[in-house]
Amino acid sequence: MTSQPIGTSDKLDAAVLKIAGVVVLGAIMSILDVTVVSVALPTFQTEFDASYARVAWTMTAYTLALATVIPLSGWAADRFGTKRLYMVALALFTIGSGLCATADSIGQLIGFRVLQGLGGGMLMPLGMTIMTRAAGPARIGRLMAVLGIPMLLGPIAGPILGGWLIDTASWHWIFLINLPIGAVGLVYAALALPKDAPEPSESFDFLGMLMLSPGLALFLYGVSSLPEAGTVADPEVWLPMLVGAALLIAFVAYSFKPRHPLLDLRLFRNRSLTIASVTMFVFIIAFMGAGLLFPSYFLQIRGESTLTAGLLMAPQGIGAMVTMPIAGTLADRIPVGRTVPFALVLIAAGFFAFTQVDPDTSYWLLCGALFVMGLGMGGTMMPIMTSALKTLQAQEVARGSTLVNILQQIGGSIGAAVMSVILTNELNGSPTIPGATDPSGNPISEAGLAIAVQQRPELAQQFPVPPSLIERGLDFASNSFATTFWVGFALVLLTFIPAAFLPRRSEPSHLLDGEPGGQQPPVPVAIH
Repeated sequence: MTSQPIGTSDKLDAAVLKIAGVVVLGAIMSILDVTVVSVALPTFQTEFDASYARVAWTMTAYTLALATVIPLSGWAADRFGTKRLYMVALALFTIGSGLCATADSIGQLIGFRVLQGLGGGMLMPLGMTIMTRAAGPARIGRLMAVLGIPMLLGPIAGPILGGWLIDTASWHWIFLINLPIGAVGLVYAALALPKDAPEPSESFDFLGMLMLSPGLALFLYGVSSLPEAGTVADPEVWLPMLVGAALLIAFVAYSFKPRHPLLDLRLFRNRSLTIASVTMFVFIIAFMGAGLLFPSYFLQIRGESTLTAGLLMAPQGIGAMVTMPIAGTLADRIPVGRTVPFALVLIAAGFFAFTQVDPDTSYWLLCGALFVMGLGMGGTMMPIMTSALKTLQAQEVARGSTLVNILQQIGGSIGAAVMSVILTNELNGSPTIPGATDPSGNPISEAGLAIAVQQRPELAQQFPVPPSLIERGLDFASNSFATTFWVGFALVLLTFIPAAFLPRRSEPSHLLDGEPGGQQPPVPVAIH
């Protein structure tokens, strides 16, 4: 698809900045919504009387929806036009947000999060396409710096904003806040974005999508059902896992046949792409999965408010903000095989502190660990992405970018499901209180009661319980968190194996091959 840049100057003129404003607004909504919900998971547990593994699906369903629409966005943009599709995506996200606020069951909330994710997943790749067409390849670096603002601020502002809204209003407002922003964004997009010029596009692999997305969802649903079922032999566990695995295997076998498959697995013939993808995939499972549990520890074990939990998470985002620009610069000069392992050491060191948590662990230690982990995260993600795409031919980059970004979303989904299952399973092993049952008739565990009292201290006055029982329950619950963090820590250590094979020598880049004047072609990138 061809389009002339709005301006030819190296500087970002007013017309380009006006378009960039639309894209940044959409990016802020999409990125914040990933991080803002992380502090709300314990609230959802209480509100909907659901297990942690169940409420974690509010994150898993969202990231699976993102993975579904990333490959769809490029085809649909050619077919229907970027402006029209961007406004549809923004409307879907906004409507999904409003529906999330009306949910009166965890099932409804998960379903509405899927709708929200289908819109949010298209905002970033479409936004990148719109911006690169408006400014031209020569100004991609400046545009990435503009788009990098919400990427850097999201991990800091999201948990704080979510905590403040829950504390001062209710959990509904973490979704309702998107309604006025979305309305402004739609009007802004209608006025600022250039008119569409749809053109014929290559065929889309709908059959591949119908195998991959349901396959992942069914497999992860089976995994997440394990704590409640208690055994793999339960049909609710093994049946969806078996059907999901069959669909995923069929998808892999099928993907080598179409000319334009949903995921071009043939690209894995490129050694650099394969090693970088495996490294990122294992890292994402560990970091994103266990990362969801950090605010839950502050809320459930330490009894902090959601706002305080959000503020305690800020050092991680600050650490990433410090190193991400430096890592981006170094990635062009130093092979990633020489820098990424050092960043992983920082992440492992920070992670180890959380394997030692108890009900009284120093906040200075934990915040320092989060800052160190943030430093490592900022030096890991972008260099690995660069390594994955650097040695591809120019015509392969769009497909490579889609492949890597979908793997990132799938890794996040698997991490959220697996880590929440491990935590739930550990907490389920807590001793029960003889004769005590909840309104549903289920026995109350010591850990469950201790967590409830930490989050709602008035319960200790309504139902007097011995302090020793609360202390014993908190010890058990904190050990459950520590065990789950040990799994995450082990996965971080496992990441060092593929990272050892990342290129340690400069490799020639083919990104500019065939481009007049050596200008890099615009490549849609979606990072959440």
